[in-house]
Amino acid sequence: MDNFFDSVFATSMNVWGTFASIGAALVVGLLVAWLCSFRLRTGRGVFITAALMPAIIASVFILMEYYLSTSLSTTARLLTLAVALGLIRFRSTNGKAEEMLFLFLSVMIGIAFGLGFLAYGVIIGLGLALIYIGLTYLPIFKHRRFAQEKLLKIVIPESLDYSDIFDATFSHFTSEAELVGVKTTNMGSMYRLSYRLVLKDAKEEKEMIDELRTKNGNLEISLLPYVEEKGTL
Repeated sequence: MDNFFDSVFATSMNVWGTFASIGAALVVGLLVAWLCSFRLRTGRGVFITAALMPAIIASVFILMEYYLSTSLSTTARLLTLAVALGLIRFRSTNGKAEEMLFLFLSVMIGIAFGLGFLAYGVIIGLGLALIYIGLTYLPIFKHRRFAQEKLLKIVIPESLDYSDIFDATFSHFTSEAELVGVKTTNMGSMYRLSYRLVLKDAKEEKEMIDELRTKNGNLEISLLPYVEEKGTL
């Protein structure tokens, strides 16, 4: 079998050792991302990226280490690897975690093809792409506890004391309510409040919003899935 891979890959690389290392990185990445997903509040894409990234990085290092180990010093190999991974820096704007994953995957495929490891590039690239598609359909990174949390954004006039104005409403419709952000808007004449809520009954969303409208003067209200407000990767 190794002779077959030697002819296809044009290399004497340990085929099974290579795929075993990449597979181990994939399994550990999936396990770590799944465990962290129980405590971290963020999008599913971040967890999928964290799960697949170790396998992609392992692929890059294995391919380049094998190709460069016979001709360059240790320092030169490290510099070459740094330059290859540094290609990701051309991404100048913030984007989703999946975008970073796809960029790393594209760099890995380009490195594999550029070094002559054509079959490795095809197998690893398409394999990880199919695994990504499969993970997007699985609910393993979407936990019920976090799915019940909602982000309420409500605008109130500056004259309204928001410290306890909504307490009665929250006590009736929610099991948890936490003020997580306050921001002025409309030249300082209004406040936009952000609350993390856990509703007692999802069917009572409209009833709760209607009651809130009577207290904030029918200004803007939005109820969204809860994700901590912060910059993207």
